[in-house]
Amino acid sequence: MTQTLATAHGDLLLELGIDPAQTVAATHDGTAFLAGGPTRDVHTPIDDALLATIHDATPEQVEDCIVAAKTAFEAWRMVPAPERGQVVRAWGERLRDHKDALGKLVSLEMGKSLQEGLGEVQEIIDIVDMAVGQSRMLYGNTMHSERPHHRMYEQWHPLGVVGIVTAFNFPMAVYGWNAALALVCGDTVVWKPSEKTPLTAVALHKTLADVLLEHGHPGVATLVQGAAHPVGELLVRDDRVPLVSATGSCRMGRHVGKAVAERMGRTILELGGNNGILVTPSADLDLAVRAVLFGAVGTAGQRCTSTRRVFLHKDVRQQFQETLLKAYQQVTVGDPLDATNLMGPLIDADAVATFEAAVAEAEKQGAELLVGGKAMPELGSCYVQPTVFFVPGGPDAFPLAQDETFAPVLYLFEYEHADEAMAWHNGVRQGLSSAIFSNDLREAEEFLSARGSDCGIANVNIGTSGAEIGGAFGGEKDTGGGRESGSDSWKQYMRRQTNTINWGRDLPLAQGIEFSL
Repeated sequence: MTQTLATAHGDLLLELGIDPAQTVAATHDGTAFLAGGPTRDVHTPIDDALLATIHDATPEQVEDCIVAAKTAFEAWRMVPAPERGQVVRAWGERLRDHKDALGKLVSLEMGKSLQEGLGEVQEIIDIVDMAVGQSRMLYGNTMHSERPHHRMYEQWHPLGVVGIVTAFNFPMAVYGWNAALALVCGDTVVWKPSEKTPLTAVALHKTLADVLLEHGHPGVATLVQGAAHPVGELLVRDDRVPLVSATGSCRMGRHVGKAVAERMGRTILELGGNNGILVTPSADLDLAVRAVLFGAVGTAGQRCTSTRRVFLHKDVRQQFQETLLKAYQQVTVGDPLDATNLMGPLIDADAVATFEAAVAEAEKQGAELLVGGKAMPELGSCYVQPTVFFVPGGPDAFPLAQDETFAPVLYLFEYEHADEAMAWHNGVRQGLSSAIFSNDLREAEEFLSARGSDCGIANVNIGTSGAEIGGAFGGEKDTGGGRESGSDSWKQYMRRQTNTINWGRDLPLAQGIEFSL
């Protein structure tokens, strides 16, 4: 079994420019992936098959990549933004050519279903399309001056080298969100992917590096493989990297935020989520059940937007719970490359141990196990059952409700009054995504009001997971406060400059100050 999967997908790796017999660590000169420091074996969570062996980057290679990105920035920032957009557009075409293979590789290396893997590649294609348009819309405002014969305006300039640190659960899409916008804004990028998904990083980076090389822009995008220490730490603490966009745990984000702030750099932090859904008496329960099911089970509960908590009004709790449990019985778990399976494995055995610890702790704290709760060793070392608990008494007496367990574990709560449900919903440290299911206009608008959901994303009659690229993505509180993807997120990758032009012959001062010699 161990050799079967790796052998079956050897051609897939070769199609994407990855030779499993070679080791890779870093690239700063187009598509040359260089051997480097200590080696690590890369296994698929599907059946533990060995896919490849890679090197981590050495400190010297990290330095080389930062220098290459800094050097490339000097020329790239002066390329007209629409022309930069055309290079990014060519990247999108390359992604379309390799979408199927890239999607399969995502499923193979980190375990999400094939449909989700393909969707992840499509998400990069979508953000690329948006970024191409944005390259002609890097707008600044004009302002009326209080001084005669003066004109004021603001403009946006490229910021510099952007460090991108990504997590395993979206090993391609989050890089795409950042890189597409950073590149059209005139920045260069250095990517430090998760050490758990190095092959998807190599494959995706190669599509971009090839395009940049073909257009005469080597060094604009560079890649360094390795763990947080020392590779990630070197990137985070380097003064030549004015912006670090980091996706991961709240613990990681606190460290990155502090380290970058100490050198007066900028951060975009997209951290943990503990996402809740309110189901009210007026809700379409069939719609709500389907949304909760995907939100809790999609990517095996390993999305930052995964649904963790559901607050059910007492009048609908029993009916909703019965329908949800029937739906859970239909969830097939297994090889994510098999389209008949709705849920694949967790990322590794450590994630399974975390799942088992959370189940045990939930029962210890008085939660009632409704379905699931066990590992599935008969399928492999990384599979678990999708799990649902009912928590009597509400979350105040259930400390585990404060934690984000990165696994398919869902907690149901019953509420009586809307204010109670809203307080419970907002009473966690994280603030990423949220939703309400209601056909009552006032309930929905209250949820979206300033005294409603305190999350960066608040939805009505759709779930917490599956955000579109057109809106800014990110959250509040321990989620970090950063924004990626759509809306005006592009501004984070640029520096604002206010300009005042005096086209008169006098030198009047602002605020009417007179200073005459």
